Amino acid sequence: MRERVEKFFNDFAKAFENLKKATEVAKDDLDIDGTIKRFELCHELAWKLMKEYLADLGIIVKSPREAFKQAFINDLIENEEVWLKMIEDRNLLVHTYTHEQSRDIFQRIKDEHVAELGEFYKSIQQKIENDEF
Repeated sequence: MRERVEKFFNDFAKAFENLKKATEVAKDDLDIDGTIKRFELCHELAWKLMKEYLADLGIIVKSPREAFKQAFINDLIENEEVWLKMIEDRNLLVHTYTHEQSRDIFQRIKDEHVAELGEFYKSIQQKIENDEF
C-alpha cells in the first residue's frame, strides 16, 4: 500500500505545483479557466491521496466528504470547513458552471484553497518522510 500512497503523493505534488503557478500568473479568461481545471485535478488527487493514506491506517472512506472528515480527525488537515467548501466549489464548477460563479470560485482558489492544499502537502509529505503509516 505504501507504494500507492507514494505514487498518489507524487501525482498530487505535481498537480499542486502546477496549480500554485497557475494562480500566480492567471490574467485572462483562458488562464483562469485553465487554473480552475488544475484545481479540479488537484482536489481529486488530494482526496484520493487521503483515501489511500487512511486505508493504510485501516480507515476506509468512500467519498471526498468522508476522506476530509477522517483526514481532519487524523491530523492530515487543519481546517475541515475549507475542505468541505472545496467540495462545494468543485461541484458548482462541474455541474452549474456560470462565468460569474467561476470567477468567484477562482478567487477562493487563490485566496483559500491553494493555501489549504499547501498545508496538506506539507503534512502528508512529513508523514511519508517520517514513515508515519
